[in-house]
Amino acid sequence: MADLLTLESLFTLLMLILLQAVLGFDNLLYIAIESNKVGEKDAPKVRRWGIAIAVALRIILLVVIVKLFDVMAGELFSISLGKLIQGAFTLQSLVTLFGGAFIIYTAIKEISHMLSVDDIGHSDGAGRKSVLSAIAVIVLMNLVFSFDSILSAMAIASEKAADGTTTYQVPLMAIAIILSGIAMILMADFVTDFLKKNRMYQVMGLFILFLVGVLLVTEGAHLSHLKLFGFPIEAMSKSSFYLVIGVLVVTDVISTKYQKRLWAQREAEIRRSAKMIDAKVEGAKTADIPTAEH
Repeated sequence: MADLLTLESLFTLLMLILLQAVLGFDNLLYIAIESNKVGEKDAPKVRRWGIAIAVALRIILLVVIVKLFDVMAGELFSISLGKLIQGAFTLQSLVTLFGGAFIIYTAIKEISHMLSVDDIGHSDGAGRKSVLSAIAVIVLMNLVFSFDSILSAMAIASEKAADGTTTYQVPLMAIAIILSGIAMILMADFVTDFLKKNRMYQVMGLFILFLVGVLLVTEGAHLSHLKLFGFPIEAMSKSSFYLVIGVLVVTDVISTKYQKRLWAQREAEIRRSAKMIDAKVEGAKTADIPTAEH
């Protein structure tokens, strides 16, 4: 316990909390979108239980990854079909690949649903789900996101001994996971309400989710040393990912403000035209009234 109170440990904990906050944004966005698929009454419960169970399982996953890191990084099978496709797959790469593909599928399905639904104001996702199924999906996808955050945390909270062995500060990582889980529970309702009240940003959120899927797929392909037609698939860097998101957010905000100005200008023109028509009609009525004879 005394080791956790040192200045170095507290600095490491701060770095881990910041890491969880940055990497937890896409997870929080997915939770907000997925919880909309249940009734409005059950949605807060789905978010709280989904995050709480996911945090507990994430800590278990942390211990398992630390204990079995070499096993998870070991090759499970390989594919070699000439120059068409080549790759050596591990458990970590498969989870990352399929998790990313599922997120891409979810984002495309939600965008397609938004384009096809008749009543946009009452559209809350592609089809209703039960509370248990929504919680299960949130927990499952949280675990997929966990691989990236846990491996990044292990790189920060690692110590090399004199004999060359590496030890990991599991208690610090567990504390950071718990604190990030509490923050997600507190922020989930706010993010969900914001997306409901500002539905124009829901499209942006889905495209960010799509980019998250692309990030995970390319990362999984890179971990698998996957080659298509002889060309290796490189992982999308985090800096590129956040740059694209930043550009997407700025573009969407500016576009939304510009559209509002256009709508306001159009409404002003319509009102001005209506007043001119009313004035002409009134003038015509006045002209039709016969002048009184004296």
